[in-house]
Amino acid sequence: MGNYESSEECHHLYLLDFKPKRSEKLLIRLPLGDLVEAYFVQRLNRFVIQCRLDKNSPETVEAHLADPGRLRELLVPDSRIWLRPSANPKRKTKWSAVLVEADNHSVVSLVSTLPNELIKTALKQKAIEELAAWTFVRSEYPVGRHRFDFLLEQDDQLLLLEVKSVTLVENGRGMFPDAVTLRGRKHLETLAELTASGKYQTAVLFVLQRSDADYITAASHIDPAFAQAMTEASETGVKLLGRRCTVTTGHITLGSSLPIVLHRQGAD
Repeated sequence: MGNYESSEECHHLYLLDFKPKRSEKLLIRLPLGDLVEAYFVQRLNRFVIQCRLDKNSPETVEAHLADPGRLRELLVPDSRIWLRPSANPKRKTKWSAVLVEADNHSVVSLVSTLPNELIKTALKQKAIEELAAWTFVRSEYPVGRHRFDFLLEQDDQLLLLEVKSVTLVENGRGMFPDAVTLRGRKHLETLAELTASGKYQTAVLFVLQRSDADYITAASHIDPAFAQAMTEASETGVKLLGRRCTVTTGHITLGSSLPIVLHRQGAD
């Protein structure tokens, strides 16, 4: 593995072996439906935000937020946001937050479940080159006390695949997580244990829900324990993959591969 030297800030990182994949023959795209442009006001709690449909009006609406991450770099006052009206008349919030515009004008998905939908479709159609030799078996596969996103098979081998949604980008670096995640770290540690046992092959696919990053790395300044677990998992044999998405106000489309950059253990 070679050193990654694209910026002075990355002297303690190293790049996993990475070969850009050819463009996929199949277009994996999800429509987002009819969205209404609004303007972010404030976050009321983990799952509810307040917005203005008219930037110049004091009237506000509340919208459900499906992404429980901090999103501090995205949810800033007056940022453009796109909402979907709820079809459920009994729901407390009449709107759902779907997209937000970052400060560099990139459009970012706020729906943390979309990557799993995209990847499930892509796996069934064998549209991810790194996993094209494997056949989709099922979603939400339980192993002990854990549940992993997908189970794949190839001959007599089984592969556990976990998908992580990435929305945080700084200086071209897609970073995960944007808040401390004990659950995410436990997933990595369990995948490493299962890999070492020889019972399963394992992989983690980080899906960037935007298009403006050059690579994906652990946010060690937010969750150093996750960064360490990610490096150790890779060294144990857990395959780490990255993918970007192209996001517009009409669709989210699974895009090209992204390299994974790991933190060296013991680095300052």
